[in-house]
Order: sequence, then structure tokens, then C-alpha cells
Amino acid sequence: MEKKADKGNRRKFLKNTLALGTAALATGAGTALANNDDKKNTEKIKVLTTEGKIIEIEKPLDECKINPCTPAQGKEARIGIPGRSFVMVIDLARCKNARKCIEGCQKGHNLKPDQEWLNVVLMKDHPDQEPYWFPRQCFHCDNPPCVKVCPVGATFKRQDNIVLVDNDRCIGCKFCVVACPYSARIFNWDEPLESEVAREDFSPETSVPAQVGTVSKCDFCPDRSREGKLPYCATSCPMGAIYFGDKNEDAVSNGTETERFSELIKERAGYRYLEELGTKPNVYYLPPVNRMFDYKSGLKDLPEEKQKVYDNIRNGKKSN
Repeated sequence: MEKKADKGNRRKFLKNTLALGTAALATGAGTALANNDDKKNTEKIKVLTTEGKIIEIEKPLDECKINPCTPAQGKEARIGIPGRSFVMVIDLARCKNARKCIEGCQKGHNLKPDQEWLNVVLMKDHPDQEPYWFPRQCFHCDNPPCVKVCPVGATFKRQDNIVLVDNDRCIGCKFCVVACPYSARIFNWDEPLESEVAREDFSPETSVPAQVGTVSKCDFCPDRSREGKLPYCATSCPMGAIYFGDKNEDAVSNGTETERFSELIKERAGYRYLEELGTKPNVYYLPPVNRMFDYKSGLKDLPEEKQKVYDNIRNGKKSN
């Protein structure tokens, strides 16, 4: 028998969704978000019903009336989006190192080709195992070492799970770079690419434009969350390997599929990378079981010098 509490939570979820005009809530957790930014608001979106079924409804005309779409600045940017608990799930069985997630992130954040907030590494956990592709970015930890070591408060943790960097405060000491066990941060050695965003309009939620001599990293695209959109990496992945959503609503989406977060993690044996460190990351992985692609397919389009980077892993050396 279904527990009363579960029924109550589901009723509450559906009621809130309908009350908001079935709008995409913050990131659309509980709804499948538009997979194409160029599509008009006349399209259909998918929502999760109280019975766990996915249905299509008409997308609202103006989501910004529900959630402010302007990137937050100042104190508001440090608080986060109220009531949200953002989480990412990556299905390793779907990843083939297409690198479209990297390209989407770079384009969306005005990064240069050699600046990768998200990188895809080749992993091999033991000698008898076939290698597999492993996307890795900032893990937006609940216990982030980077926040603790920042002497000026440039790196901060928000109530919606997101960890951001305020380039206006960053002094480039690189303490956070050293403290991060996931190597998730890059240092901006050069001036950024030209951007239409003025410096006075800078928001930690967009990270654009960055400043030379400061640190930057994956930001979970909170500016897009305010518009009811998925992060650039999720919408760019052609295999739908990256899910994003709201843990409070217990739903994540890759743009075409919406899943219950708790069930997905439970049924697919989801785990958190290097969880033994006590960082409590908010990025989960689904094991590379029944992979859709051979790992070699992810090497075909890479330059020869790039392929050599993976030689040690392919030859049996264990990945870190």
C-alpha cells in the first residue's frame, strides 16, 4: 500500500505545478524542458503526474512571470533560487565522448577552446574492465573544500545546492584550485573572448564576462534555471546522458525524458564520485552497464595527439 505521506507529496507537487500554469519550475524539475532554445513557447512540454506518468501539456506563454529570468546580482545571487535543490545525474552507459557537452558549455559561457569547465575522461577501474567515458565538472558539493579556503568569500555555497565564483571578489590566489579534489577549476590566464555583456552587468550566475587573473568553473547554469531551461551541457548532449533537475521535486530531465530522481538512483545503482572524501557532491553517476557505445567510438574523431592522452588508460593503467 502506498504511504499517505507519499500521496500527499505527490498531490502537493501536482497542485503546485498546475497553480503555476504548468510552467517549468526553476529548471523544470518535474517537467521536461525545451531541448531546443530556438523553439517558440507554443510547443508542448512534459510533466510528471501524481501517478508517476509523463503527460504532454501546452507550454506557458511567459515563464518569466512565474520565475524572474534576469540573472541575479549581489546578495540575491548568493542566496539562490528559493525552494530549489539542484542535482545532476549522468548516465555513463550513454556517454560516447561526443564532446558536444563541452562545446555547448564553452559557447554558452564565452570560453576559449582550451578552457574546459567540463571534460570527458577515459576511466578504467580495474585491468579486466573495458574503459568507459566519464564526464567530470564541478560537483557543487554540500561540503565544498573550495568555499572553506577562499580568503575573500569569492567562492560561496547557495541554498539551492549551487557553488559559484564571484569574479569581482576573486583575487586569483588559487587556494580553491588546490583544495578541490575534483580538479574542477581553471585559472583565467588571458583576457576572455569578446562579450556583449557589460562588466557592470556581471552576475556570478552567468560567469560572463570573466576577468583575467581569476578562477572560474562549471556553474550549473543558474541563469538558465531561472528561465526554465536545462544547463548547456544537458541540452547539447546528443545521447541524452545528462539529466538535471530539482531534488526537492524528485525529478530530473535530459530534455526529452523526465525521471524520478530517487527511483533513478535506486534502480540504477547511482553513486557519487569520491564520496568517501566527505564532500557530499550533488552530481550522481549511473554505472556504465549495458553501454550504448563502444568506448573506441569516442576516439575516432579526435586528433592523433589527443588520442595519445588516453593510451595509458587503454593499455591497462588504472584511472585516478
